[in-house]
Amino acid sequence: MIYITRRERFNAAHRLFREDYTEERNNEVFGKCSNPNWHGHNYEVFVTAKGEINPETGFLINLKQLSSIIQNEIICKIDHKNINLEVDFMHDKLASTENLAVSIWEVLDPHIKLLGANLHCVKVTESENNFIEYYGNESNTNG
Repeated sequence: MIYITRRERFNAAHRLFREDYTEERNNEVFGKCSNPNWHGHNYEVFVTAKGEINPETGFLINLKQLSSIIQNEIICKIDHKNINLEVDFMHDKLASTENLAVSIWEVLDPHIKLLGANLHCVKVTESENNFIEYYGNESNTNG
């Protein structure tokens, strides 16, 4: 089993809040991240695939193909956007980094499988101090 990771970057704004909470409750739970005028991050996303090396190519998967999939399915849809308002795969989800990592997994997983590998991890870094790693749920993990 071999693992390969591709890093991509994007910038996006979001707000952590629940419509069913009062403004006071949102501030209590989410603090500054509940600013009604939004706030942003310079994100990094690390997509790790796993599998066996193809003896014909010497690759697990072609990194140019992986980059293209991440660009087309994620980065083009989220870069310089408002996650709460403009990102289709985050529609009706609280715009936390945790939910973002899970949603990115859900979008990329079928594409990675078509390349002949399995998705191992989606890591989303929102700052130099905070990152989320998602390894799928038990029904998603293979090998």
